[in-house]
Amino acid sequence: MAEFFRLDGQMALVTGAGRGIGAGIARRLHAAGARVAVFDRDPDAARTIAVELDGLDLAGDVRDEAQVEAAVTAVEERLGPLSILVNNAGITGRTDRTWNLRVDEVREVLDVNTIGPFLFCKAAIPRMIARRYGRIVSIASIAGKEGNPTLMPYSASKAAVIAMTKSLAKELAGQGNDITVNAIAPAVIRTDILAGVDPATVEYMISKIPMGRTGTIDEVAALVHFLASREASFTTGQCYDISGGRATY
Repeated sequence: MAEFFRLDGQMALVTGAGRGIGAGIARRLHAAGARVAVFDRDPDAARTIAVELDGLDLAGDVRDEAQVEAAVTAVEERLGPLSILVNNAGITGRTDRTWNLRVDEVREVLDVNTIGPFLFCKAAIPRMIARRYGRIVSIASIAGKEGNPTLMPYSASKAAVIAMTKSLAKELAGQGNDITVNAIAPAVIRTDILAGVDPATVEYMISKIPMGRTGTIDEVAALVHFLASREASFTTGQCYDISGGRATY
């Protein structure tokens, strides 16, 4: 029987892969046969995961266009043609009522969570078009669909990621290529990032999940793996919930 969802010979770039969900995704893609580039703002974290996966470590700021372009170029020069891009890097920002937030706090979240994926797509897509193949998966959030209280910048940034995904998918579809662009919308996933979120906010989010628990990194990585595979060739412009039943639309 054929082994489904293998990624042998493919090159993947995962942002924010030095820890948490990003590291879990990187490990899953590696296990399926892909060579993985680990991009993270923390050089030591990127190096640790890259060494584990015999991959490429890249340190940089997702908000800096020059650094993003350099990262994509490095992947192509040192690993090979980039075929899988996972936009995972993100921050939650400070939890507070919207009217109490400073403009710079809002802008930082939007820059990391929305401009970052845009810059990586801008750098990667022309290369994918030239080769007529690619898989782009961006990590959005259920907050981008529903809007979580005291997390307005995060919610707005993830809503933008969902809309960007749909726009890009429609721009690329029907052009004689096999390039897909999808997003996933996790509910609460148990990672270190929750340590920076007000416990009351976390409990509020869990209370909305019919399964009554947080998701796991492995569960998220499995969904990304499918969307990054060749088998997901007729799936584009979608945002898949991974929410324990919280959202059914």
